[in-house]
Amino acid sequence: MLVNMKAYIAGPLFNEAEKAFNLKVDALLQSLGIQTYLPQRDGGESIRLIKQGQSPELVRRRLFELDVIEIRTCDLFISILDGRVPDEGTCVELGMAFILGKISIGYQTDSRRFAMDYNNLMIDNTLTGGVAHSLDELSAFVQAAIQRINEQNLKATKKTS
Repeated sequence: MLVNMKAYIAGPLFNEAEKAFNLKVDALLQSLGIQTYLPQRDGGESIRLIKQGQSPELVRRRLFELDVIEIRTCDLFISILDGRVPDEGTCVELGMAFILGKISIGYQTDSRRFAMDYNNLMIDNTLTGGVAHSLDELSAFVQAAIQRINEQNLKATKKTS
């Protein structure tokens, strides 16, 4: 397993059920020895920060910039796709991860999909590590991604030697 591997967990975080679900994904990744960045925990929730008296403009900008930094520095990107449609912010973050060459794994337990279980083609084609439909499947996909990342790092090390 890669030492100090970090995963970014993107997903909706606008109600208690979504936040609890995100924490389950976080716990799974941590059980595999992966350090995680979970925006609701590590960046803060905008509405709470604003209620504490912080400027809405500054909160929104700071959270955006922090998320961009964390996406740049992660090794693996996990995208929670549940909902009638995937969360807009999650989709933007997924696009960033794709452009940055991150292995991205979708996690989708929600069966509401149009066109024979496919997501929008722009989403499906950015999920370079596949789409898992259970925690066991997510664990297997993450372990496969760890192996891919380790192999890529080994090749890069050999080229520089």
